Amino acid sequence: MIRVWLPLVVGVWALYWVFRSPVGPHGPMRWIGAALAVIGFGGVILARYTLGSSFSIRPKATALVTTGIYSRIRNPIYVFGEIFLLGIVIMLRSIWLLTVLIVIIPVQVWRARNEARVLVEKFGDEYREYRKRTWF
Repeated sequence: MIRVWLPLVVGVWALYWVFRSPVGPHGPMRWIGAALAVIGFGGVILARYTLGSSFSIRPKATALVTTGIYSRIRNPIYVFGEIFLLGIVIMLRSIWLLTVLIVIIPVQVWRARNEARVLVEKFGDEYREYRKRTWF
């Protein structure tokens, strides 16, 4: 429970702080960035909640989660994490954060491939079938 609620509370506070900060221009683009950041953050929290005890930093195959958001996207934490960061980049208009985003994307693809290898080893055809009906 604390693994979901603590990041949720801290994340909401951080989003509010970034949105209200004087850094970066204020105007319509800040609102668009905020909307993307909220969507991304919400997606990460939802995915993390859906994973439950199957969540881990290193790839391991505890259980094959195929329900909720995982019924459509194999790696929603990565996808929504990128959407979140894109929203922050738009809000703050930071070239440094844009560079971070550009670097993180191939890292997340690499991590997803490593996780897929572990899941194929553990779950075999069940995971292969799951991959056919989901995106990234």
